[in-house]
Amino acid sequence: MNQYKVNIHDIVDKASFTAFHWKVLLWCLLIIIFDGYDLVIYGVALPLLMQQWSLTAVQAGLLASAALFGMMFGAMIFGTISDKLGRKKTILICVSLFSGFTFIGSFATNPTEFALLRFIAGLGIGGVMPNVVALMTEYAPKKIRSTLVAIMFSGYAIGGMTSALLGTWLVKDMGWQIMFLIAGIPLLLLPLIWKFLPESLAFLVKSDQHDHARSIVTQLAPDAELTANTQLVLNETTTTEAPVRALFQEGRAFSTFMFWIAFFMCLLMVYALGSWLPKLMIKAGYSLGASMLFLFALNIGGMVGAIGGGALADKFHLKPVISTMFVIGASALVLLGFNSPQFILYSLIAIAGAATIGSQILLYTFVAQFYPTAVRSTGMGWASGIGRIGAIIGPVLTGALLSFELSHQMNFLVIAVPGVIAALAIFLVNLKASVSAQATSTFSTQSSFTQQ
Repeated sequence: MNQYKVNIHDIVDKASFTAFHWKVLLWCLLIIIFDGYDLVIYGVALPLLMQQWSLTAVQAGLLASAALFGMMFGAMIFGTISDKLGRKKTILICVSLFSGFTFIGSFATNPTEFALLRFIAGLGIGGVMPNVVALMTEYAPKKIRSTLVAIMFSGYAIGGMTSALLGTWLVKDMGWQIMFLIAGIPLLLLPLIWKFLPESLAFLVKSDQHDHARSIVTQLAPDAELTANTQLVLNETTTTEAPVRALFQEGRAFSTFMFWIAFFMCLLMVYALGSWLPKLMIKAGYSLGASMLFLFALNIGGMVGAIGGGALADKFHLKPVISTMFVIGASALVLLGFNSPQFILYSLIAIAGAATIGSQILLYTFVAQFYPTAVRSTGMGWASGIGRIGAIIGPVLTGALLSFELSHQMNFLVIAVPGVIAALAIFLVNLKASVSAQATSTFSTQSSFTQQ
């Protein structure tokens, strides 16, 4: 009997943008919006929490780190689990965790309760990121892959902006609790996410759910001619049963460490600014409302930087784009330490957001395209998890800097240094070890369809 092998990655790479792609993009975008909202609300609530519980700057930084510890473990655990359990189920678990426990956090009566609830919520916040990026990367056509993933992940910045704006309008009159109550909305959407969010195509093929996989292929590539005799295959060799070990095989070890360093430095900057920017600007003489608008400008810059950087990466490559953005961001942070007209100040904050939040988003995209599909979530989960150590250090370090009463210029200079280190780490990533380079070499002499 004739059996045709169809390479699913080849179909996805060459597919036109369809309604199916819109569905994946919009659901992943919505999830990331709430994920970003849940994370940034601590920065919005921080000034009021410090007053209510009489927290010092160092204590407040440690409290911010509770969610970040959870994110570190969540990224590692759920990033690895999803390569075995499937992206869809893992995403639903993570949404339940970050939405449910952020909602419950509104009822916390002391810092200890609050920290415990933020830790559990952090497990979901950290775990959902690598999985939605992996899912979007897997379904995005090759020619616009970086742009689509960047658009999807810009929901992180949209969530942060929403949090900042709502904080400006609501927190002053209704207290910080209202922000955490709003975070429970995604719990109501879980049935819809279960119904409409597709499972990973590679996972379906590997788990022998070929009928389901064929139905998805016909949606994302209506012109594909599939029959009952069509066998869907992957374009990569089977990886080891220990997915973490695969991150260091086939020449990927050095680049894996470089990604980890870049994530560490990038997330240190992102969370130092996200947690402390309003407080830093209040200390510089601005009002609470104006300080919230600075947080809004930071996230606007992050969204523009991610989408613009993604478009540039599809034209050139992620490596030079990300390295350049880190250098520009470090320069903007240094300049923030000097007195400037308000327009210049907002512009510098937006540039800093583009280079920190935007680069974080593009880093996920880079890692997603670097590793094989079988360990993609594992690669992103571990890079993100290691990066969370930087995210934990960032708020604590900034709180310590404030307690030392250092100059405004010195505070921003310290936050800028990691940007230079991250730029160097990305510059040293070996592109020849990426799965795309290996796939090009492996399949340059093969056709996408093989008849047996």
